[in-house]
Amino acid sequence: MTQDSPGPGRKLGLMAAIALVMGNMIGSGVFLLPASLAPYGWNAVGGWIFTIGGALVLAFLLARLTRAVPHAGGATGFVEEAFGEVPAFLIGWIYLVSIWTTVVAIAVAAVSYLSSIVPALSAGTGRPAIAALVLLWAMTLINLRGTRAAGGFQIVTLALKVVPLVVVIAIAGGLLLFGGGEIAPYQPEAISFGQVSGAATLTLWALLGFECASLAAARVENPEVNVPRATLWGTGLTGVLYLLVCSAIALMLPADIAAASPAPFSTFVERYWAPGPAAAVAVFAVISCVGALNGWVLLQGELPRDMASRGLLPRRFAATDARGTPRRALIVSSVLASLFVLMNASKSMQGLFEFLLLLATSATLWLYLACSLAALKLGVARAFAVVGIAYSLWTLWGAGVEASALSLVLMLAGLPVWWWSRREGRAA
Repeated sequence: MTQDSPGPGRKLGLMAAIALVMGNMIGSGVFLLPASLAPYGWNAVGGWIFTIGGALVLAFLLARLTRAVPHAGGATGFVEEAFGEVPAFLIGWIYLVSIWTTVVAIAVAAVSYLSSIVPALSAGTGRPAIAALVLLWAMTLINLRGTRAAGGFQIVTLALKVVPLVVVIAIAGGLLLFGGGEIAPYQPEAISFGQVSGAATLTLWALLGFECASLAAARVENPEVNVPRATLWGTGLTGVLYLLVCSAIALMLPADIAAASPAPFSTFVERYWAPGPAAAVAVFAVISCVGALNGWVLLQGELPRDMASRGLLPRRFAATDARGTPRRALIVSSVLASLFVLMNASKSMQGLFEFLLLLATSATLWLYLACSLAALKLGVARAFAVVGIAYSLWTLWGAGVEASALSLVLMLAGLPVWWWSRREGRAA
């Protein structure tokens, strides 16, 4: 039995919504980011502050839009309310492609971390791809059980994935309070806008995903209240954790060691604690990836359901089962994501996959820009909307003109799907 709206009593509470936001933001990137930020020194701290500020402005805009236009139902709904169906479809479509490729990237990253614990996974050409498919469909099965099962799993994995972050903060705090460690000296002359901008571009990728609660608003209890709270609390808490953890590792480890480390978290814990706990970091990295994968799989079913309910995708994808799960949309999305996994497994397709991933990642920035423009047009927090527009344009520039421009081509490539949806709607 299917229906076109979520079933009663099958929604995420406030804690599960916060876990969705934080869980989708805290993935595989944070475990590698300190190595990338190490060469920037104190400029990286400025980059974090700049990026967290921008993310909070955008999160605030989404929160205000949710309260001002509750019937919109989410980020693509805000765009539709302000600019009409076609812009809403284009933004929703490019973001949906981004979700599919993000799911694949996280699954592959999880297998990469897991192979350091189980080396047999990396032995042989097809094994990593098979392992990634197993993880993808395991998360799909959890989500098929319903929103409560996915939300409960997200809360548990979030509680586990923050363990290594808290451990690093505790070690750094103890060293600074009781001796045994020191941070790199602050040199004002070494601070430059170019360096801060470069660091901010890197830190931006770690904060993508704060829009998740808004996109899954139909799955959240009392969305007018809980979605804004989850968005702001999730973004703020994740930003603070990232700032403390990544700055501690990048500034307390010698710059050459941090920059050259393939696993900076493990290097930090081993240097200032012991090899045993350092080895356990790989386990928590896998848990972090799996938790993020669960959250993004939920979205890859929810976004098509929401778009289909608005007539932006074929109506068949709006159907839900007795648990309120968009079973058809979820399965089709996981099949498409599996095709991307198989593309990644092919050596001849590797370059194409990476190129597509780069283009799709920039789609998130178009969503932020579109929502900021929507807030400005709808008269919602206009001062913040102007800041959000400026920040979104700056981040699109920082992501690379080529990637941002070509993502427009990928966006327009969805127009045949729009035509299909319109034709089906007229026939109905």
